[in-house]
Amino acid sequence: MIKIIKLKIKQTKKFKTCFKVMVIRNPSETLKDEISSLRAQLVAHSLYAKIKNLGHIKTFMEYHVFAVWDFMSLLKSLQNNLTCTSIPWQPVKDANTSYLINEIVLGEESDVDENGERTSHFQLYLKAMQQSGANTDALNLVFEHLSKGKSIFDSIENLDLDQAIVDFLRFTFEKIAENKPHVLAAIFTYGREDLIPDMFLAIVKDLNRQFPNQLAPFKYYLERHIEVDGEHHSILAYQMTDSLCTTELHWKEATEAVKEALQVRINLWDAIAIRLN
Repeated sequence: MIKIIKLKIKQTKKFKTCFKVMVIRNPSETLKDEISSLRAQLVAHSLYAKIKNLGHIKTFMEYHVFAVWDFMSLLKSLQNNLTCTSIPWQPVKDANTSYLINEIVLGEESDVDENGERTSHFQLYLKAMQQSGANTDALNLVFEHLSKGKSIFDSIENLDLDQAIVDFLRFTFEKIAENKPHVLAAIFTYGREDLIPDMFLAIVKDLNRQFPNQLAPFKYYLERHIEVDGEHHSILAYQMTDSLCTTELHWKEATEAVKEALQVRINLWDAIAIRLN
């Protein structure tokens, strides 16, 4: 994170004077450099080119919905850490990070659908799945297990889910259980936001012209996600992560966690691509 540059100021036959100038690089830029190859793999993944028809979109959604769902758990874990959600209420240490996470939660939990009605992004995704005819049985089974008091780990391990989905969810909820806000913020910011390439949106738009009654809600979800999460929310998330990563160790842990988050997402994309062969 720190680079030392020798700057020659004056040199004569009798003496030479040099100063060492300490240049401190923003640690977030170092993190971005270290994860750049993984992000590039996701953006250029072969999965997108394999999506040719409505059936392929349904398969994609049946996998991706788990990422949409556990994203909300990641978000709420951050809110629990950075704000007071218990009774009696007590003031938090940093009102600025509370504002940042509350602002993001507001948008994720109570945005608007294509008709201007209030809804969460997750509910918007479920609506898109139902409209397209995608199967939500696997997710409903997870919810059923959880409603019976099963732990998240028991629920995902004992259901007939693709191993890539199990690994993806296990990673997220293990990080939530570790309860390190700086790590959760980094995963949220660098491992989840802004990972939908233009190529994928173009495919969905093209298929929506063929199946307007079935894919219009999904197209709206993607466009809304890019508009809100990819712009306003991402700025807030970067600020939140910078506020929470206060030491070199924090940034090291954050970087390793983001790498893991991107890798399990790549593995999830690999699994979907195999299904589409």
